[in-house]
Amino acid sequence: MSLPHTPLIIAHRGASHEAPENTLAAFRLAWAQGADGIECDVHLTRDRRIVCIHDANTRRTTGVNRRVASLTWAALRRLDAGAWKAPRWRGERIPLLREVLEALPRGKRIQIEVKAGPDLVPRLVPLVRAVPDFRRRVTVITFDTRVIRALKRAAPEVPVLWLTAYRQDPHRAGWRPTRATVLATLAATHADGLGSQSHRALNAALARDLRTRGRRLCVWTVDDAVTARRFARLGVEAIATNRPGWLRPRMTPTTA
Repeated sequence: MSLPHTPLIIAHRGASHEAPENTLAAFRLAWAQGADGIECDVHLTRDRRIVCIHDANTRRTTGVNRRVASLTWAALRRLDAGAWKAPRWRGERIPLLREVLEALPRGKRIQIEVKAGPDLVPRLVPLVRAVPDFRRRVTVITFDTRVIRALKRAAPEVPVLWLTAYRQDPHRAGWRPTRATVLATLAATHADGLGSQSHRALNAALARDLRTRGRRLCVWTVDDAVTARRFARLGVEAIATNRPGWLRPRMTPTTA
């Protein structure tokens, strides 16, 4: 049977299965493959520029062992963020968030994961507000509840999701955070919804509770069709995947 709902396909760090993550090449490939949107991670440089990179250290994706926060934008720009993935990507650079937002095609969406803490928020807000129709197209996501509170104070109109992963509770059967903790955290921070790890703790009961409270629900990171279709049946808004071009046609099978 057909799925009752087809979630948005969000390219996790761009089309990062094929291209170097968090680069303009990965984002452009994702758009070319038909992704509804992209997800990127952001940090602050020493001279307070917002850049797209997942780790706080540049070693994994550039081969140079430096903290992002210790480098100026000019120094960071000289690093090669593509060669580690494959020779064809040599010369790709770590982009400014501003560059990514300026390249965002009409109608496409972006999820911006704040890694650097609440100090980044004052510089982030004007960039987000400059995006046409930002309330629909831009979502900030973060594990850091301080970031959510700071963003809601500075710009309550900017959508923000609280991210959570799950771990086994050492004292009882089940997972942390519990459903009650998730709902309480969203209420306390005024987050607009949940960005959940792909995990069995994200079940029909939690999805129903979020819908009842008017909260959004997205999931990361899903690279297989069976799991993606399960979350589609739960009614998630969006699925983040490293393989947007591969996953999209598998989300609309004739049977499931």
